[in-house]
Parts: sequence; C-alpha cells; structure tokens
Amino acid sequence: MAHHITIKQNSYYKLTERINRFPQGAPWSDLLFEILKILFSEREADLVSLLPIKPFNARKAAKIWKVKEEEARTILNDLADRGLLADAEDKDDVVYSMPPPMAGFFEFSLMRYRNDIDQKTLSELYYQYLNVEEDFIKSLFTQGETQLGRVYVNETILSNENSLHVLDYERASEVIKTTSHIGIGICYCRHKMQHIGKNCEAEMDICMTFNKSADSLTRHGIARKVDATEGLDLLQKARDTNLVQFGENVQERVNFICNCCGCCCEALIAARKFGFLHPVHTTSFIPVINADNCNGCGKCVSLCPVEAMTLVSANDPVKPLSKKAKLDHDICLGCGVCLSGCNKNAIKLESRKDRVITPVNSVHRVVMMAIERGKLQNLIFDNQVLLSHRALAAVLGVILKLPPVKQVVASRQFKSRYLIGLINRQKIT
Repeated sequence: MAHHITIKQNSYYKLTERINRFPQGAPWSDLLFEILKILFSEREADLVSLLPIKPFNARKAAKIWKVKEEEARTILNDLADRGLLADAEDKDDVVYSMPPPMAGFFEFSLMRYRNDIDQKTLSELYYQYLNVEEDFIKSLFTQGETQLGRVYVNETILSNENSLHVLDYERASEVIKTTSHIGIGICYCRHKMQHIGKNCEAEMDICMTFNKSADSLTRHGIARKVDATEGLDLLQKARDTNLVQFGENVQERVNFICNCCGCCCEALIAARKFGFLHPVHTTSFIPVINADNCNGCGKCVSLCPVEAMTLVSANDPVKPLSKKAKLDHDICLGCGVCLSGCNKNAIKLESRKDRVITPVNSVHRVVMMAIERGKLQNLIFDNQVLLSHRALAAVLGVILKLPPVKQVVASRQFKSRYLIGLINRQKIT
C-alpha cells in the first residue's frame, strides 16, 4: 500500500495521469517513467501535470501554478523550445497546449539532432516501450473506430478515371499546396531505429508538418521551414522511393504527413501486427489483380509495407511451380505502392465499395476518439480551468452532428441532462 501511495504522489505519475486525460494517452510503466525523466525535470513534470487540456495562455498557467506571469511565460517558452508544448499566436496573445505523446512530443524529441538529452538512450527506451512492451501501440492504434491517422493514395499511379474519384482532402499534394506553413524534420521512426541499429536506408529529413504545428516547430528550431515547391519535391522523392504517405485523419488543416517505410514506421508496424483491428484508416481504393497478366515476380510482395500481398500457387498443371500474387483485402491500405513495381499491367486500383469516412477537422476527430475511448468527460469537464463557452459549444456542436448511435454513446459518458436535451431536441427538429 505504501508503495502504491508513493507512485501516486510521484510527479511523473501525475504527469501520466494528465497525459491520459486526452484520447491519445500513454499507459504507465517503468519504461514510460524513464522516458519522462529524460524529457521533463521533476518540477516540470509537476507543473505540466496541472495544465488544462484546452489551450491556455501564460496568465492562466501562472494562476494555476501560483507564480508570476513572467516566470510562467519563461517556463512555457522553454518547454515549447524542446517540443514539449506547442504554441500559437492568438490576436495579441500567445496560447499554449500540450501535444499528445503521438503524434506529438515523443516524435518532436527526435525530429532534430540535439545534445541536451541522450537521444540514444531515449530511442532505446522508446523501442522497448513501443515495439516490445506494445501496450502503448495497442492503446493508440487499436481502440475505437476513429484512428489518429490515415493513408494517402499515391496520386502518380492513378488512372485518369481513378483521379476523378479522389477528393482534394485525399491528396497529399493538395495538403502541401494549401497549407499556411510547412516544416520538415527528421523522421522520428527511422531516427529511433538508427540508434538501435535497425533503421533502413530511406530518406531521414522528410517528416512533414503543416499549419499551426509547423509554425510552432519551425519557430523553435525543431523543424526547418520550406515552401510548397520544396514540399512537393520531397513528396515526389518519397513516392519515388516507395514510401507511404500517412497523415492526420482529418479533412481540413492537416497537421502532419509522415513518409513511411514498413520496417520503421510505428503505424505500419501496427498495421502488420494488428491489421484485423484496423489500426490505420485506408484510402478509398483497393488493388485488383489480373491473374492472366501476373507472372509471379513478387515485386508487389516486396513493396507492400503491411504484407497484404503474398505469392500463392498459380495452379498451373503445365508449370506446377509457378506463382501468382494474392491480396489480403482486410489489411490492405490502398496506398498503391504495389503498382509502382508491376511492369506487367497486372494490378490496377479500383474504388472500395464503401468510401472511407474522414473527420472534418481536429476537433471532430478528437471528440470521436474521446467518445469511443470513454474519455469524453475529460474534454467537457477540464477541471484545471473554467470552461470556455466557445470550446464547449465547439465540442457539443460536433457531438450533435454525429450519427444517432454515436450520440447515445456520447450521452451515456457525459451523463448530462443538458447534452441529452440538446440531442433529443435535434432529433425532434
């Protein structure tokens, strides 16, 4: 019992509790404790554990921490310099928010080379926590229906007919062309694997952030600022080397697109291990194999990042050893990488029977994830600060646009007559 009480009083445990109020949390373990000790001092862990989920300014933090506003601003800016907080200009003020571990401060710690922390030790801890222990990855990628990220189809291999069915928000190139800011950093996944000797030869300096996230990361030197032309060039480089584009699962104001390899990327590794649980949202396309044209060369098999392509017997009595490609539809991402290796015109993309549904924006996605993971109340009742009527209206507005089944789940979690009344009123009108 005494040991249990000691853990509960630990600053890093309290920080973990704060992290886990958000839909994307981090299960407590000794490994997480060691990770947080590298990233945060004990005092910082204690202070950050008190911060609200919703964005806040230095004045709000100073009130919570019971320190002077100038001291609070200094602490907040130092945390932002290290990628542990994100900041953004809001009229004449600066607002801060704590990003989740992923996509968030776990990645930011390895998106540049730095000497103020031991990145090798941190990478080894990340590997043990994410790739060996697996509780974090399971909680991030296999809970609920709404996931953190989605795959973008490789636009360069689409037929003219297919191109007509690709919406703008489904195009990585469109994200780059329409964003307000672009930041490029080192690939967290390959950087981590490099420190433990398991990285591949894929490009490192190719992790893309956009909009407010890119603005914050570039101002603090975590990513470098580039224009749309360089962004599109890097996107093409990624496609030329058969990397998969995996980005934030939203339609509007996407905050990141990773250019992923199957050997290092956490999302694609999860897709291979837990594909039946659908940890990654697919594109709206699926490859179709023309068995008559397939010669069983296996190029598509070697290119597929989630092992959805395999070779099976062609059942040819004349050539009993001949092989043909076969697709596992349940785990295929629809990225189209397999097509780039086929020179026999044996694979084409077709639209999936049901179009993949993508949340409109980050608020929509976070609310959906919170509902499905039983954490909606944390978004509504952020008890570290007074509720913002504007934030509350935004959250409730998203809830009221959900399908009826989701509204029922939301209302059970919220346990609020006010919300139930709003939902019932919507049904009547």
